[in-house]
Amino acid sequence: MDELRARSVVRTGNSPVGDYAELLFAEAFGWSLEANSASGHDATDAGGLRYQIKGRRLSSLTASRQLGAIRRLHDHTFDYLAAVLFDARFKVLRAVVIPHDIVAARARRSDHTNSWTFLLDDRVWGDKGVRDATADLAVAASRL
Repeated sequence: MDELRARSVVRTGNSPVGDYAELLFAEAFGWSLEANSASGHDATDAGGLRYQIKGRRLSSLTASRQLGAIRRLHDHTFDYLAAVLFDARFKVLRAVVIPHDIVAARARRSDHTNSWTFLLDDRVWGDKGVRDATADLAVAASRL
């Protein structure tokens, strides 16, 4: 983890999945990453749109695609959810940018964690307004 931080691949001492996802989206689209303490979103674009970024590493083909907890979903703290699925070796499998209204419609409340859960299944890519970002993130990964 120290080596990854020294190379600016990760920003925290947590699991590298989230930090790597943030790095790839920022590199692919020129987004500015927020400070680690920013609430509700991880990056902004040049137009001021806010992005919550999530990553999920799949260790097998049957692994869950449930993303990490989304807090304060109905406070509209982000405009888009940007999410990436990695394989076991951190290769980009699929990536997507999803409008907030679609996230809110598909997410499920978890009282246990006081958050919302979102399952990144393949049907999401077919929703109107969703942007497939797989190729963009694969190119960004190849440049790192």
